[in-house]
Amino acid sequence: MLESVAKVGSLSGTPWIYAVVALSVLLDVFLPVLPSGVLIVTAATAAAAGSGAATGHVPRGVPDILALTLCAATASVLGDLVAYRLAWRGGARLDRAIARSRRLSTAQERLGAALSRGGGALVVVARFAPAGRSVVSFSAGATHRRVREFLPWSALAGLSWATYSVVLGYFGTRWLGAAWLATGVSVAALFGAGAAAAYLMRRTVPVPED
Repeated sequence: MLESVAKVGSLSGTPWIYAVVALSVLLDVFLPVLPSGVLIVTAATAAAAGSGAATGHVPRGVPDILALTLCAATASVLGDLVAYRLAWRGGARLDRAIARSRRLSTAQERLGAALSRGGGALVVVARFAPAGRSVVSFSAGATHRRVREFLPWSALAGLSWATYSVVLGYFGTRWLGAAWLATGVSVAALFGAGAAAAYLMRRTVPVPED
């Protein structure tokens, strides 16, 4: 992970950081192992460590935290929508794959019930949980929830998660001073939020083992 953080730090002085963050966030709905949150924290840390951190001026070569937040939030919503549409169009093949697993079919039923009750909070909480975004996005599509029921909550979830990640990296560096310490503390706080969100999801949508 330290090597990955170092690579991101080297990209933070170029516009490529936005492309890397956007691509990582877009794809982690399919590959939840991608460290998109860590990338955002690291880029925000670099922004705070830049020479304009004390004055509020963003010099050339330092990521703009507003642009970084909007980039991550937009990519999050787009990834959710792609997963949602793929699951929507999955048809009988997807239904048969889910039906073969009692665990998956039960999860789909309970997530569908939660979403039908207006469970927008579940979408927001799931964005912070490891793989939670994937489960909710695919389940919303597979159960054919209407897009107007899902999209606003997906947007709120993406913006909340992106803002939280950027705030951790940026203000962590401003308060703690040392970039390496701020990055470590911020990543720990990010994982802590993920663990708490996963716990809340298990309480909301308990799933039996196969």
